[in-house]
Amino acid sequence: MADGWLESPFSLAGKKIWIAGHTGMVGAALVRRLQLENCEVIIPVARIDLREQGSVRDWVKDQRPDIVVIAAARVGGIAANVTRPGEFLYDNLIIEANIIHAAHEAVVEKLLFLGSSCIYPKLAAQPIPEESLLTGALEPTNQAYALAKIAGVEMCGAYRKQYGCDFISVMPCNLYGPGDTYDLEASHVIPALLMKMHRAKIENASQVSLWGSGQPLREFLHVDDLAEALVFCLENYSSEKPLNIGSGIEMSIADLATLIAEIVGYKGVIAFDPAHPDGTPRKILDSSRIKSKGWAPKIALSQGLKMIYDDLVKTHSFFM
Repeated sequence: MADGWLESPFSLAGKKIWIAGHTGMVGAALVRRLQLENCEVIIPVARIDLREQGSVRDWVKDQRPDIVVIAAARVGGIAANVTRPGEFLYDNLIIEANIIHAAHEAVVEKLLFLGSSCIYPKLAAQPIPEESLLTGALEPTNQAYALAKIAGVEMCGAYRKQYGCDFISVMPCNLYGPGDTYDLEASHVIPALLMKMHRAKIENASQVSLWGSGQPLREFLHVDDLAEALVFCLENYSSEKPLNIGSGIEMSIADLATLIAEIVGYKGVIAFDPAHPDGTPRKILDSSRIKSKGWAPKIALSQGLKMIYDDLVKTHSFFM
């Protein structure tokens, strides 16, 4: 096994798989992808409060999944992270701790934990290699969320070392796709921009004002491409070392806003307000390890954004 890559794939055939967070953007995409595999995705009949240890332990003990994927998390953009750090820290810590420990107790064959690219230091070398973890200060605007995700990565590694559990962690870049959150108080940059540009178009607004300078650089990955990568990792990866998953293509927030305005059909002025925080100045992952094994994203950003907007116009009340 070189650098965590298995010589023989871990088969998903006949496995029972629990995706914690199956209704979220990532979880739902993985459910769709696993329909192509000869496995069983087990879904709770009633809602489980993942913050309650007893509920999680009872579910795992009763269902006995072979594989667990932790896609459940409290997430949000800069505004949500800045105003609700206690909620982001507590909810994410307790959710991941409950699931990881319950999976250990039930002797689950494999567990995959989804971290986030925000766990890396604010001023990490770019593109960011996995070795950058815990080498510098975090971005203050999402520090609580990042600390919780770092704890999840470390917990998977600790359980692997102490108990021999096959628990792995992956770090995706900024995601977008079907099932995203379209709430300006909690949304990430792409859904927020789609909503603002669409509203400006229908109101015939002459200008859209956006937070920050527009200069930060980000990379984006369609959630269906991530789902493909997660299946690839379940089958082929086993190591305490986290694994980056990114598109490898970066874009400034200003250029992203311009692209979304073109897709939406908004022709007004896009103005940035530098009095508001930018967040990390640049964040692109070094995803060479997974790409060297054959995985690569298939959905270009412009293509993915157009698919999403066209679908929103047909199905989402705000966009109709």
